[in-house]
Amino acid sequence: MDAQQNKQVIQEAYRLFLNGDIRGVIERCDDNAEWTSPDSEYIPFAGTFHGKQGIADFFSRLDANAQALRFEPREFVAEGDKVIVLGHATWQAKPTGRSFDTPFIHAFTMRDGKVIRFEAHADTAAGERAFRSDQSAQPSMPSQLHH
Repeated sequence: MDAQQNKQVIQEAYRLFLNGDIRGVIERCDDNAEWTSPDSEYIPFAGTFHGKQGIADFFSRLDANAQALRFEPREFVAEGDKVIVLGHATWQAKPTGRSFDTPFIHAFTMRDGKVIRFEAHADTAAGERAFRSDQSAQPSMPSQLHH
């Protein structure tokens, strides 16, 4: 498939995601696809997931822990086997009720019309602040120095 066909596959995947059709999104992935975002001990769906079952696990964790208040893919750029999506999202962390805004960059690598690798890049610091429990969200204070 050429770059424009790859772009159409990804645009359709976003339409499916926005309509809640996660199965349809997963069907556009290769059996051995890798789905990855920066690791975070606070964000329950961060890290790397392998294969369709792993990607299903990612979406299950995402759904259990975050709600998209706004999710706007704004630009789709395709060249060769890559499709890059630039957008903006507002998420609510379900465990804490806090929300956060973040621009995002999603990079897809395609082969034979299927996603073989997905990389998400967003403001992880904002996400971590939203997901941390109230107690651990407090900045640590330096201990008092005694003279």
